[in-house]
This record gives sequence, structure tokens and C-alpha cells, in this order.
Amino acid sequence: MVITWLWIPITIAAAMAQTVRNATQRHLTGDLGTLGATLVRFLYGLPFAIVWLTLFVGVSGSALPRVTGGFVFWTFVGAGTQIVATALLLRVLAMRNFAIGVAYSKTEVVQVALFGFLILGEAVSLPVGLSIAFAALGVMLVAVPANTGILRGLGSATALLGVASGGFFAVSAVGYRAATLALAPGRPALAAAGTLVFAQFVQSVILGGYLMLRAPQVVAAVCRAWRISLVAGFMGALASGCWFTAMALEPVAHVRTLGLVELLFSYVVSRRVFRESLSARELCGMGLLAVGVLGVTLAF
Repeated sequence: MVITWLWIPITIAAAMAQTVRNATQRHLTGDLGTLGATLVRFLYGLPFAIVWLTLFVGVSGSALPRVTGGFVFWTFVGAGTQIVATALLLRVLAMRNFAIGVAYSKTEVVQVALFGFLILGEAVSLPVGLSIAFAALGVMLVAVPANTGILRGLGSATALLGVASGGFFAVSAVGYRAATLALAPGRPALAAAGTLVFAQFVQSVILGGYLMLRAPQVVAAVCRAWRISLVAGFMGALASGCWFTAMALEPVAHVRTLGLVELLFSYVVSRRVFRESLSARELCGMGLLAVGVLGVTLAF
């Protein structure tokens, strides 16, 4: 029997690992470009994903689940949209400071609730819905630059790219939850491990193949930067594995809303690592995000 609240610490671990991965990828973007830094996440994460699946199967004695057409379809949906979402996020991180770049992508929370309802039929309760509203307002305040009107700020190229990133992350999250449910319902850890391996294989082949044809020098640069890329790959695989496990245990909207704690981690990295600061409006937005995270957690 799965402990009902286990998805909460797993989600927090995913957010922490994702923050480290984003910071590492941002560092790599200058040398590898947006698509090269995106490839790092999948190519260098694949070996760790395979090790995780192998160890899990060996220790648990579980047999590999039967692959279905539904699993393949939803994994391709999740993997394809995640490639686009990651590339857009890295572009935004290069245009704005680290914490704000991550904040733009978190419009995903509102979008994922809509996609989860339309695609999976997963409605949210009133308390969770109110928490999502608080979190969404916080995202809007964080996303808009100081001394800029909200409508004007949200209409900027950076904001549009960030919101688009959140939209693709939302579709990806729903796709991955559907994939894990199709692969091994009732066995969330096994479903998460299997989905992660297949997804990162697909992503490495698609994006790696594209870059080999269009920009082979980028692939060569990715190979040369293997040391820091291994850190990004490991953290990416760890984050994805935790996300998949949490989403196999709990509806996507709940997992992604609690995952907004990543913004707090990103703020620390922005201040301590990149020496960036936030305005009073942006800090207020962080506070509203904290209220949203607390609300969705207390709802369970």
C-alpha cells in the first residue's frame, strides 16, 4: 500500500534537483547554445535513468511491464513537448535573471490544471483551486519587471516565451502522467523508471539526430563538456524520476502546484550564485507563491 502523502517529499526533492539542473544548464548555454544545453539534459541523463531502472528491477524483483500503444503515444507527447519547453526556458533564462526566468515557466500550474481536466478528466477541489489562483497571481507578480504594467509586461517577448514554456511543460506533465498510468498502474516507482528511460532515449535520438544533421559542431561541444554535463544529466534524471513518481501517485495539478517551491530554491540560487536581486513586487509574488504551495499541501 502506497503512503498517501509520499508524493509531497518526492515532489520537493524533484524541485530541488531541477533547480540545480537549471542552474547548470544556464551555465552551459553560453558555450553550447540553447539546443546544445537542452540536449545535455537528456543525453547525459539517460545512463542514470537506465541505472535507476536496472537497480529497481533487480532489488524489487519486479518484471518489466508490458509496453502498450497508449504508453508509447503518451511518452512521445511528453518527451516532444518537454524538448520544446526546455529550449524555451533556457532561452528565457538567458534573457532575464535566473529566478524570474523560472517564474515565467510556472504559469504551467494554471495551464496544467486545464489540460489535466480536458485530457485526463482530473478536476481539482475548491481549496486546491483557490491555492492555484494564489500561486498564479504570485507568478504574474514575479514575472512582470519593476516599473512595468502587468499587461505590458506580459505582452513582452520574454513573457510570451516564458508562458509558452509553461504551456509546453503543462502538456508534457499530463502526457507523462498518462504514460505512467498506461505502463504500470498501481506500481508508480516502476512506471516512473520505465517512462523516464524511454522518454530520455526518445529525446536523445530526436534532438541529438537533429543537431547531428544541422549543427554537428554543437554535438561535439556537448561531448567535450562532459564533466559539467554529467552533473546536469544526473540532476535532470533525478528530477524527472521524482516528478514521474509523484505524478504516478497524485494528479498532475497537485504535484505541479507544490512544485512551485522550486521558485524559492531558484531565488536562493539567483542571490547566492548569480548575485542577482529581486524587486519588492517580485518578492511579494514569491510570498503569494508560498501561500499557494502551503494551501495545496494542507489540502491533503
